Amino acid sequence: MSTPATNPGALPPLPPLTGRRVRAAVVGAGAIGRGSHFPALARLAEEGETEVVAAVDIDANAVGSFCAEAGIPHAYTDLEQMLREQRPDLVTICTPPTLHRAQTVAALRAGAWVWCEKPPVPTLADFDAVEDEEGKDGGPYASIVFQHRFGSGSRHVRRLLAEQAMGRPLVAHCQTTWYRDTAYYAVPWRGRWETEGGGPAMGHGIHQMDLLLDLLGPWSEVKAMAGRLVHDVETEDVSTALVRFENGAMATVVNSVLSPDEVSRIRIDCERATVELTHLYGHSNDNWRITPAPDVSGEDTAAWQDFGPDVPSSHLEQLRELVVSMRAGERPRSSGTDGRTSLELITALYKSAFTDTTVRAGEIGPGDPYYTALHGGAPGWAPVAREEVSA
Repeated sequence: MSTPATNPGALPPLPPLTGRRVRAAVVGAGAIGRGSHFPALARLAEEGETEVVAAVDIDANAVGSFCAEAGIPHAYTDLEQMLREQRPDLVTICTPPTLHRAQTVAALRAGAWVWCEKPPVPTLADFDAVEDEEGKDGGPYASIVFQHRFGSGSRHVRRLLAEQAMGRPLVAHCQTTWYRDTAYYAVPWRGRWETEGGGPAMGHGIHQMDLLLDLLGPWSEVKAMAGRLVHDVETEDVSTALVRFENGAMATVVNSVLSPDEVSRIRIDCERATVELTHLYGHSNDNWRITPAPDVSGEDTAAWQDFGPDVPSSHLEQLRELVVSMRAGERPRSSGTDGRTSLELITALYKSAFTDTTVRAGEIGPGDPYYTALHGGAPGWAPVAREEVSA
């Protein structure tokens, strides 16, 4: 990690956050930046925690209108210039995945913490390169937007599972069955390994898989299949996987963009109860259901089903916790090893599907073709170079 003391020309350290607002900048003036990141930052600004000082986008008109509508004082088309001139404490990244590594590294080198939309980066090699740029003691750190982990429902169920209140987890199902039409894939960067990183396993199902891992803990092995059944894309449009966890639980995982009846679902069967989450793009307490085994007492059932005050999953709830971590100088959840686990599972899913083998946790590292590209160079899946044909 380069530090200001050893990197000539580096920016001076940012002042401590004690007694002041967190200065934030939004990178990317599209739907996610406008509709999710900025509203969360604005809400915390109302509470005296943050202030949004700048926004960045390569489209000058887009970032100009965004700043005018949102009351953001400074609009930029150059990230490095913004980092030098505004010195934000936090940079939120809302751009296509292929840009995430370079933009995250630039922000970290400027001393800013990062909150990056999923998928964090296209490959494990990219993730490790980003982690190498983080601070080693007290930050800055780069956190991934995995907002489904946050909220009262996931917090309550995570505690029940950690305490084994419902007995050992045994069987799980993780389902992201969504629908995307040909117009969706008409956007040039979608459906391509180089620019999107992967198909629905990477770009859509990553949220439910991350939540499953957050609830059940580390995975140990995966056996998967992938298909390109409808869309004319480089990546898959559907995948299925069998996953074994270190605690012995076994899970099925389905990721699809071919499913008109859209649903996101996690079900975990424990020794004494089944817990199920059914939603689409976000959940509240009402989206969770716990069904006890016949011999469970009414007292235990009532305790399990008491989720407390309803706090829906959201960007806001994750951002609240991130700001607390920033002020404490502590590594936030969904960063570092904790943030890497879902990307490692997805990488293993692709390797298993394309090589017809069982892949075990920890086996994909430098020298493995899947470490640097999720298609791994596999025939029929790796991008095919298109040669120009003369008239």
